[in-house]
Amino acid sequence: MNSDIFLQAIELKPTEAEVFDQAYTAVPQYVPWPKAYGGDMVAQGALAMMRSASEDRRLHSMHSYFLRPVDIGLPVRYEVELLRDGRGYSTRQVRGFQNGKPVYAALGSFHVPEQGPSYAPDMPAEYAAIDPESLSSAAEVLAEQNTDNARYWSTGRSFDMRHVPGPLYLEFDGNSAPQQAVWIKAFAALPDDPAIQRAALAYVCDYTILEPLLRVHGLAWATPGLTTASLDHSMWFHRDGRVDDWVLYAQDAVSSQNNRGLATGRFFTRDGNLLATVAQEGMIRGPRG
Repeated sequence: MNSDIFLQAIELKPTEAEVFDQAYTAVPQYVPWPKAYGGDMVAQGALAMMRSASEDRRLHSMHSYFLRPVDIGLPVRYEVELLRDGRGYSTRQVRGFQNGKPVYAALGSFHVPEQGPSYAPDMPAEYAAIDPESLSSAAEVLAEQNTDNARYWSTGRSFDMRHVPGPLYLEFDGNSAPQQAVWIKAFAALPDDPAIQRAALAYVCDYTILEPLLRVHGLAWATPGLTTASLDHSMWFHRDGRVDDWVLYAQDAVSSQNNRGLATGRFFTRDGNLLATVAQEGMIRGPRG
């Protein structure tokens, strides 16, 4: 197991811009269901915007919309517009196109690091005391499952993911509390580049963020008739960190209505530093009675 899948997903190739100032192409990676994983677009779009900004500033926030389902294995062209470059802040817009139609759009803001007072909440105590190495990996949980889905969840995502409480791959575990956490670590070392590390956080953020909402409704990913899709997404990057060391993704359900749900998540380093905050809305259509 290695991190090649993620690194291939964020392999951006410069191309001629047709709409805005700069353009890149990237290929969504394989998943065992009809349409591409949303984290591909978030990571690819984030990195495209980061490539367009000067090295003295960091991406500190991005706000995304998933406009259409994306086909697996076909290139997406990302067009980046350089909206503003100020002394301390820069703003970028990126749009992803596939098959001649817009499929993804995001705004990103960059900031030159400054000295100033700092505050962050502590890692939730109920998760801080848990050693991620003591939890079962997806491969261990699904060892007896010989399906494409199980193989993908086990080894096809470039990242080891260990749930607290248990995962919702195949069945609801009976815990309907509106929160959970996932310990996450890349299977292999990633490049030292801070932009790649931030793109890794953007990439993994979409895998499990809707699961607190599944919990409150007693659903699992394999529930017959369940349909989900990412609708919109916001992410704030607070501090640099590494995703090839264990990070905790603490998640909470906020609201569910009209077959839509909102969840939030926070990424912490193993020693408790807050790296990023996520808010995501998704479509969740349960089985029809």
